[in-house]
Amino acid sequence: MGDSIAEELVQLLRGINATLTVKLSHLLGFVFRNKNASSVGAVAGLAIALWWTWKCWRVPGARRDPRLDKRDGAGAGAASQAPAAGEMDDAVPGASSTAVATSITHATQRGSGAEGKVVETGELTVAQVVRRQLNGGRKMTCQLLGVILEESSPEEVQKHAVVRPAVLDVLLEIARTCDLYLVARVLDDASEAVVMGALDAVGLFTDAKLSREKVLFCSTEAGRTSFVRQLEPDWHVDTLRDINAGLAPFVRQQLHVAPPGASPIAQNVYIVEALEQYFSGAFCS
Repeated sequence: MGDSIAEELVQLLRGINATLTVKLSHLLGFVFRNKNASSVGAVAGLAIALWWTWKCWRVPGARRDPRLDKRDGAGAGAASQAPAAGEMDDAVPGASSTAVATSITHATQRGSGAEGKVVETGELTVAQVVRRQLNGGRKMTCQLLGVILEESSPEEVQKHAVVRPAVLDVLLEIARTCDLYLVARVLDDASEAVVMGALDAVGLFTDAKLSREKVLFCSTEAGRTSFVRQLEPDWHVDTLRDINAGLAPFVRQQLHVAPPGASPIAQNVYIVEALEQYFSGAFCS
């Protein structure tokens, strides 16, 4: 049916074309018989208008081979069902980018899930435990002898000083996380050099970037108390009960490092056997 309509339309247009040709030839004969500028211009304008109308109404190639239509339709269906990889990028701009973004999203979701499992099972990193246990504290003062060092008396550090291996990771992380000051009572300048050498050997000044000026030395226990009062820390760590008790009204929270069975001092003083015990992740304050 569509082919018959197209043929009738073509025949109609051809008839119009023949009629226009006859009319145009009559007009041209009239012009040549009556030659003047106005008539020539009018006929020329009319001829152009008729030609343009015929051109607009023309239907070139109205008749199309049905076999071509079938092939085109089959090709379009196959392309829509199974596009090639290269053709997909041309037909749908950003298709490959969307695929990459989807894979990245899935990878991120898998990573988030794994991280969540670590948190749920309590396997926190040292940095996470330190921040949690500091409870918002930004400044800490800590006694060196008996807490950070294996030596517990000024006489011992005259000969040697060794950082306790068990406390090393916690010490470095505390130095990175908050404003840390270390205090030691020594007997002479040589002892100061021994202590500084031990701290330097474990990377406290390089890895944790602790300033050397934040290692303070005093000759008496009262001098250590004075340092702490002047610095006004959020936390203080000490082995002497009298110092912890005297600082309890002035320091928000403290750790008292003592053997098992030590009696309580104050509500804001936690008794631990070692500094790393409080930052082990299992200690409940």
